[in-house]
Amino acid sequence: MRKRRPTDKDHLRESRVFRNRSLLAAALILLMAGGLVGRLFYLQVVKHDVFTTRSDNNRMRVEPLPPRRGLIYDRNGKLLAENRPTYNLTIVRERVDDLDETLERLVQILGLPEDEVATFKERSRQRQRPYQPALLMSDLTQDQIARLAVNRYLLSGVEVEAQLVRYYPDPIVMSHVLGYVGRINADELADLDPGNYAGTHFIGKTGVEYTYEGQLHGKAGLRKVETNARGRVLRELDRQPPVPGKDVTLTIDSRLQHMAYNLLDGRRGAIVAIQPKTGDILAMVSAPGFDINKFVTGISYDDYQGLQQDPDLPLYNRAARGQYPPGSTVKPFEALASLQNGVVKPNDIIYDPGYFKLPNDDRRYHNWLRWGHGRVDLERALEVSNNTYFYTMAYRLGIDRLSSFMHEFGFGEVTSLDVQGASAGLMPSREWKREKYNQAWFPGETLSAGIGQGYFMATPLQLAAATATLANHGHWVRPHLAEDIGEEAVKPPFADTKPDVKVDQDRWWQDVFKGMEAVISGPEGTARKAGVGLQYDMAAKTGTAQVFSLGQNQKYDADELEERLRDHALFIGFAPVEDPQIAIAMIVENAGGGISELGRELTDAWVLHDGKLDDTLPTTINEEVESLDGD
Repeated sequence: MRKRRPTDKDHLRESRVFRNRSLLAAALILLMAGGLVGRLFYLQVVKHDVFTTRSDNNRMRVEPLPPRRGLIYDRNGKLLAENRPTYNLTIVRERVDDLDETLERLVQILGLPEDEVATFKERSRQRQRPYQPALLMSDLTQDQIARLAVNRYLLSGVEVEAQLVRYYPDPIVMSHVLGYVGRINADELADLDPGNYAGTHFIGKTGVEYTYEGQLHGKAGLRKVETNARGRVLRELDRQPPVPGKDVTLTIDSRLQHMAYNLLDGRRGAIVAIQPKTGDILAMVSAPGFDINKFVTGISYDDYQGLQQDPDLPLYNRAARGQYPPGSTVKPFEALASLQNGVVKPNDIIYDPGYFKLPNDDRRYHNWLRWGHGRVDLERALEVSNNTYFYTMAYRLGIDRLSSFMHEFGFGEVTSLDVQGASAGLMPSREWKREKYNQAWFPGETLSAGIGQGYFMATPLQLAAATATLANHGHWVRPHLAEDIGEEAVKPPFADTKPDVKVDQDRWWQDVFKGMEAVISGPEGTARKAGVGLQYDMAAKTGTAQVFSLGQNQKYDADELEERLRDHALFIGFAPVEDPQIAIAMIVENAGGGISELGRELTDAWVLHDGKLDDTLPTTINEEVESLDGD
């Protein structure tokens, strides 16, 4: 038998090997095909809803539509807060590939100065809800918008969007009344309704803007848009329009507000005017003011530091938060307390030798007129602002009865309806001192409280509210700033209004009013210069508040003191007496006295023009006023 050579082919073996390999290849192909079919089934059938949703999310997205913020008007329809169109730069962090690189590129494109770069980058990292735009810059210039448009392909997740931004036509005069809106911070974001504030970058921070934020803001809307692979909007698919915020009409008369601000003539102080019957706050001025427009889009560090370090404290709302010793302006209320508690009768005479002494105490509590006013009854005590008379009344009343009656007029309490940040002041009592200092109350402290000094503190808003209540014969109407919210009127009676002040005999109101009328029209009145040519009956009271205490034998001499150490000057009044249309309270810091003419001028403007002011009214001081208030 012939042996097979190595070079001979074994066709049978090769055929078998080929068949086996083919079967293995076929099996692998079938297995892979099965895997592909299975995966395709899993993706197309099992996970159909999931991937359809993901696809739609990549192709379509829902964007919030911020509402238009409501406008603010004065009582005559003058626009006080409006919205102006502007362009904002926003970024959605989740749509940015490299945040640091994108921010560096934006800094270069926008040409930001070095001192703004850190703030710019910090805004991009502020707490924000997922896929919600963070505000980087507001009020872009046309040049900045053009440069961003050219480089748009490099800036994924970055958008330039048109929005309405708050603007205040009278930013300084109205600063403390209106307040301002500003960027939403992280703390505010945590407390806000995420749906209603989606897409909103600004919120009311102070004043009316803060108090009526819920009404002014409105309700956010939505729109569904189709986008390309880079997230750019191609078309709008659906829209749920936003509900605009309600417009708010204030009780403020902007002309009276301007006049009051100008009457202060650059001095530190506050003026509040209230309509007694309605509680409408006609003017509420704190001077100096500040430019609230700078706070809307973000005030610069230097500007903010300048405001904070200003010794005149322009950011401080003196009208609602400023707590001052009310001085002799509390004497009409104390007179009424004395009558009601039976410690004096209107015609009772007290002899004033120029001082008052407590029993078994050699210390003298001086009248402002060192040689005294002699025989004084209630009317003359108010007319000449006699301290000795009211030391006597305070001593007879005692601090507990005095404090209780003063609380009835709102001292030591917040009585306003909607004035944001209003202070309660301080009406001291025996109990208060024990809780505060764990000390007993001393009789001399009662005397100080009796002339509005010592621990006694009140705000100009409180003084105006108490004066309006006095003008109403004790009827309380809460002072308020809003007149209409949308179509709804804001009118008394208001919830939580204090009970009316009751006295046993109605004629006591007139007894106090006579003394207050004599202040401005009597021959010895401390505001008699302001009463020259008066065309209506006006009740008033002047006062001074000490900045520092004098020693037992020291005499106050304003000329020898630095300006900021001089007494504050105060004035309250209402007119006409029989049908009060306006009640005012004012303070000018370190003026010493002589502000009664300012009160007269403001009251003239309202009473003689029946509340309808026009451009012909005086709004500046034409000459220096002379102090006639001695206390």
